[in-house]
Amino acid sequence: MLMSQNQTFSDKQAITGDAASTNIIDLGKAGRPVGAAADLSRDIGKGEPLPLLVQVVQGFNNLTRLKVSVQVDTVAAFSSPKTVVAQELALAELKAGQRFALTYVPEGVDQRYLRLYYDVVGTAPSTGQITAGIVAGLQTA
Repeated sequence: MLMSQNQTFSDKQAITGDAASTNIIDLGKAGRPVGAAADLSRDIGKGEPLPLLVQVVQGFNNLTRLKVSVQVDTVAAFSSPKTVVAQELALAELKAGQRFALTYVPEGVDQRYLRLYYDVVGTAPSTGQITAGIVAGLQTA
C-alpha cells in the first residue's frame, strides 16, 4: 500500500485517550475565479473515490470502544471542528491488522483543514496504535 508522508494522519500513533491525529492535512485555500465575488466551493469527497486507510497496527486493551471521526475546520487549530463521518469499533475488534470501514474520504470534506479524531469510550488504553492516511489504493489481500 502506498502512503505519502504528506497525506498521513497517524503513523503508529499511540492512542491512550481522546486525541486528534498527529497530523492534519491543509487542503489549501479555495481559488477565486477572475471577476467572481466569492471563492469556489470545495468538497473533495465528491467525484472519484479517494481511498482512506485507518488501521490498527497494535492491539488495544482496557477501553470499551474506539470511535474514529473524520473532521474538517476552516482553521488549523480546529477551534470548531465539523465531524463529517465516524465509526466505532468494540475492543474485541481492535486487534492488529483490523481496518475501520472508513475506506474513502466522505462527501462533506468542504473546509480547508482535515484530520482524524480518536475518541476512547471506557477506560484509557495502555496499548494500541493506529496508522491512517490517504492512500494510492486499498490493498485487498
